[in-house]
Amino acid sequence: MFDHELDTYWKTVVNTIRDGIMIVNTEGAIVSINRAFEVITGYDREELIGRPCTVLDCNICKNALLDDGRHWCTLFEKGTINKRKCIITTKDGTPIHALKNASILKDNDGNIIGAVETVTDITEIMEKESQLEEFRREMRSKDGFHGLIGNSPAMRQVYDLIENAAGSDAPVIIHGESGTGKELVSKAIHEIGLRRKKPFVKVNCASLTESLLESELFGHVKGAYTGAYKDRAGRFEKAHQGDIFLDEIGDMPLSTQVKLLRVLEEKTVERVGDSTPIPVDVRIISATNRDLVQLVDQGIFRKDFYFRINVIPIHLPLLSQRVEDIPLLAEVFFRKMRLKSGKSIEGISREAMDALMGYAWPGNVRELRSAFEYAFVTCQDSMIQPFHFPADIFQPRKQPKATVRRASYRMNEIEKRELIDALERASGNKSKAAEFLGVSRVTVWNRMKRFGIDTPRQVKLMSE
Repeated sequence: MFDHELDTYWKTVVNTIRDGIMIVNTEGAIVSINRAFEVITGYDREELIGRPCTVLDCNICKNALLDDGRHWCTLFEKGTINKRKCIITTKDGTPIHALKNASILKDNDGNIIGAVETVTDITEIMEKESQLEEFRREMRSKDGFHGLIGNSPAMRQVYDLIENAAGSDAPVIIHGESGTGKELVSKAIHEIGLRRKKPFVKVNCASLTESLLESELFGHVKGAYTGAYKDRAGRFEKAHQGDIFLDEIGDMPLSTQVKLLRVLEEKTVERVGDSTPIPVDVRIISATNRDLVQLVDQGIFRKDFYFRINVIPIHLPLLSQRVEDIPLLAEVFFRKMRLKSGKSIEGISREAMDALMGYAWPGNVRELRSAFEYAFVTCQDSMIQPFHFPADIFQPRKQPKATVRRASYRMNEIEKRELIDALERASGNKSKAAEFLGVSRVTVWNRMKRFGIDTPRQVKLMSE
């Protein structure tokens, strides 16, 4: 009685399993299948029992010639098949990807009586892998560079600077507004740089208090402060022989700047609470969305520290300064979100693309990516339309923005004219011009660079 009940329960268990199970005899005829096998192949049980397993047309099944001239599966020679990917054909002729495991069956005397095979449908997984590979190819395409997307002249110039910086071991600083891709640039420099096989460590200088930032950067010893229960290595030690990325370095406290300057000059760190120097070999890559020259003028940022980290500057353009890259970025974000969401949205309508091209993008590339995340939540149609994006994008407030832009241009013209007049009065002497304007010499130099004024001769020509 117990054996009979166990047999009944066993059938229930087999039919509950989501993997397809097939049992064949020594001649390859199918003698049993479970319910999942019917679902995967599309065949009913009655249609398969007694038929040869070759009806599934598996692309990895190999035959062997037996002594009596018959062909049969090499499984009976090897004994097992483990986790082999294959393609089988369903009843309606559709090929599907499957993961196959198989083993021969023996009786109590050790004689082979057949084989059992399990089949897992991995078609969806393989399609996802194919989509991922397609996305990877896009990211490696000529229109991108190590995760950065864009083919505009402005971005091509950035790519050249990245390659040049990667071939050097000097400090790099990345200037750019929020959302322009500063962290991606730092990763690209590391990935193709001289230290690519060593650690890449990131620190956000704006997210930590002064005491915590120093502990994160330089480490601490046990008992250095309340809560320091054991010695801890800092990020500089962890980045030894590699690169350290200091994001938002413009928010670093002055006291930390002094200590970091010493690290740059002496190539050693001291853990908080200890005076023992620890040698470190680290290349610094920093980033900021603030005007460091202005911070220097205000006494918020040390001039010597600024010149120490500003060896190789890279300036990232605003998205509004490379509008021609928006269609490419939009396509990349669209494909990425379609893969992530699983929605069968076919594309971006012309009207939606026009809305994207006409928007000012104050949040830069990050805002564009967020717009597509929003659109894939709101869109229930086959195409993304303008109204699927946030209201600011498809209903932009054009007049205020135009007014601000005109005012900005007017202020720039006034500032440029004042600079030219001051330099003309000072006969090109930057220090005297700074006195006339009531600013520092560094500010004069920075404004000359911004307006493309290099020599006294240019000042004279511009004033004429």
